[in-house]
Amino acid sequence: MSKKWQISVPGSTANLGPGFDSIGLGLSLYLKLEVSLQDTWEIIHLDDNGPSEFEIEDHLLYVIAKRIADQYGEELPACRVEMASELPLARGLGSSAAAIVAGIELANQVCNLELTVQDKLNLSSQIEGHPDNATASVLGGLTISSMDENGIVDTLHINDIEALFVVYVPDVELKTSEARSVLPEVFDRAYAVRASANANMLAASLMARDFERAGHYMEVDLFHEPYRSKLIPQYKEIHAAAKASGAYGTALSGAGPTLISIIPSAIADDFVVTMKAQFPEHHIILTKADEKGVQVAFA
Repeated sequence: MSKKWQISVPGSTANLGPGFDSIGLGLSLYLKLEVSLQDTWEIIHLDDNGPSEFEIEDHLLYVIAKRIADQYGEELPACRVEMASELPLARGLGSSAAAIVAGIELANQVCNLELTVQDKLNLSSQIEGHPDNATASVLGGLTISSMDENGIVDTLHINDIEALFVVYVPDVELKTSEARSVLPEVFDRAYAVRASANANMLAASLMARDFERAGHYMEVDLFHEPYRSKLIPQYKEIHAAAKASGAYGTALSGAGPTLISIIPSAIADDFVVTMKAQFPEHHIILTKADEKGVQVAFA
C-alpha cells in the first residue's frame, strides 16, 4: 500500500435550471488533498475555503472517511491531510459533495477497499441525499441521474461538453437548508407537467449538445428558481446582462447564491471583461466542464 496519495475532486454545478436534484456538471474547479499516513490525525487547510476552527472528529472529511471505513468493517488509519480548495463554502459549487467524494476516496485508498465507480456513486449520493453534485464529482462531465428507494444510482454520463461556463460568486453564503425552506411542498398537476417538460427538454438539449437550446431551458425552471430568486443578490440583473452580452442562458448553480451562465467559447474573453465591469462585487470565474472526475495519484 502506498504511503502517500494526491486526491483531486472537481466541484460541480447542479440543476442548471429545471434539472432539479438530478442534473449535475463537473467543473474545472477543484478540491485537492495530499494524504499521508502518520500516527495521529491532522487536517490542514491551505486556504480560506474550509473551516477555520474544528475538531477532527467533526470535520466532514474525517466523518465521511470514518463512516465508509466502518461500513466496510475496516479500521481507518490516522492521516495527515493537506487540503486546497477552489470551492467556496455554501455558494452552490458543490463544496460539500466534493468533500464527501474526497472522504470516500480517502477511505478507499488508505483501507484498500477497492470500491467500484458504482459504489462511489451510490455512497456519495446516499450521503448527499440526491445524486446531482455527487455524481458530477465522481465522474466529471455532464451527469443525469436518478436514485431509487434503495439508494442505487443510475446515471447517464456525457463528456466533451464543448461550451464554456461563467460563475458569479457573491460574497455571501446560502445554506442549502435555507434555500430548500422556501420551496413549496406540493405543485399543481398542470404546473408540474410544464416543469417536468422543461427539465426533459434541458436534458435532451444537453445530451444533443444543442447548447443554445439548453440555455433557453436553463432559464424557464418552475421547480425552484421562482422561489429562490429573492434570496440571490442581483439575480435579475445578472440574467439580463449575461443575455445581452451573448450568453446562451443563466441559472442558479445548485441552490445558489452563485449563478452560472453557459456561453459560446468564441465570446469568452469579452464576456468576462464585460461582466466583471458590471458586477465588481461578484467573483466572476471562467471555467469549463471537468472531464475526469475524482482522480488519485500515488507519490
